[in-house]
Amino acid sequence: MIGGEQALKRLVEKFYDIIETDPDGAIVHALHLKGFGINHVRLAQFEFLSGFFGGPQYYAERMGHANLRAMHEHLQIGFTEIKAWLICMEKAINALEFDSDVKAKLMLHFTRSAESLKSRS
Repeated sequence: MIGGEQALKRLVEKFYDIIETDPDGAIVHALHLKGFGINHVRLAQFEFLSGFFGGPQYYAERMGHANLRAMHEHLQIGFTEIKAWLICMEKAINALEFDSDVKAKLMLHFTRSAESLKSRS
């Protein structure tokens, strides 16, 4: 769907460049600083998304699982964080040369996944 590993790497790099520099990404950047930082998450995001989109299961092979909720259970994620994450991902997708159908499918998948992470407390 996304065009292979190089396209996925470009998407992840663009997304985290936006997270680090765009005011819309500030809240998400702060969440990542509570974990292992942006450099760690760039690799983890690529590995996870590879499997998520049907490619090699790098993340699951390295970590033993690919449970998105478990990866984020240490964070308080509300509507504000979800919206910020999705805005930044949409900016990254729009910055790259994906067909409009691919853009729509990506945002649908990302929206469903992001909304599933809303903290239950």
